[in-house]
Parts: sequence; C-alpha cells; structure tokens
Amino acid sequence: MSAMTLSRPRHNRRIAGVCAGLAERWNMRPGTVRLLFVLSCLLPGPQFVIYLVLWVLMPSR
Repeated sequence: MSAMTLSRPRHNRRIAGVCAGLAERWNMRPGTVRLLFVLSCLLPGPQFVIYLVLWVLMPSR
C-alpha cells in the first residue's frame, strides 16, 4: 500500500492501529503520534470519539 493511503497496519499496533496508520500517512514515528494523542486528551474536546470513529472507518491492511 502507498504511504498516502490511510489505513490501519497489522504491525506496530497498540490498541487499534489508528495512531500507527496516521503516523505512516504523515511520515512520523508512531510513538510521536501516540504521545500527541494522549496529550491532546488532556484538553477538552472530542479526541476519544474521533479515535473511535477512525477505528471504525479506517480499513485494516
């Protein structure tokens, strides 16, 4: 698959692979994306709901 395709990889997953898929898409390290997600959850907003929606919508490879 192309790095431009948004999908959840079967490798390097922690929970659902959403952060790993976003990291591949944006050419970042998965740990960095996970850290940014956890830090963003400290702020008010729908971050967790967005994660769940991406989990459902992003195809798994």
